[in-house]
Amino acid sequence: MRVISGKFGSRSLKPVPGNKTRPTTDKVKESLFNIIGPFFDGGNFLDLYAGSGAVGIEAISRGMDSATLIDRQYLAIKTIKDNVKMTNEESNFNIYKMDSDKALEKLSSNGKKFDYIFLDPPYKMQKMVEQLATIKELNLLNENGMVICETDDNVHLKDDVDGYNLIQQKVYGITIVTLYRLMEE
Repeated sequence: MRVISGKFGSRSLKPVPGNKTRPTTDKVKESLFNIIGPFFDGGNFLDLYAGSGAVGIEAISRGMDSATLIDRQYLAIKTIKDNVKMTNEESNFNIYKMDSDKALEKLSSNGKKFDYIFLDPPYKMQKMVEQLATIKELNLLNENGMVICETDDNVHLKDDVDGYNLIQQKVYGITIVTLYRLMEE
């Protein structure tokens, strides 16, 4: 596992020990960033199920200003902190050990807004449609913000999720990446 591109490009990342997380593969990560923009000029990124922190670190490496990384597992948080330390830019990261639903509430109550929100929950705990509704309700996306959902091929997200436009859906073997943008009101 490594950072694909940008200022931290080619640096190795530690995986979370054990089998409770499923990391986004380098191939999917590279394709994802080629879709949403290979490089950024600032912005805020939220990874609600961060695992090793690799996707958020990639976002910072490619030019995002900040990444908020959430996970509820102790070993994941420890791994995220180790991986973030490798960047020597810890101040660009916010790391929280908490449940994803509680995290959305906390971020909203603190007035946080994001340009990209990445949802990649454990496949057995898919509740993306509900979380998309919560993200909209809590006003967590900046104008033109995007939600990126990673699922396996057993989960079929609808084209017409209430309040969102489907931007793109790509299949990578058993992994499906679906991008939504809030509908303009």
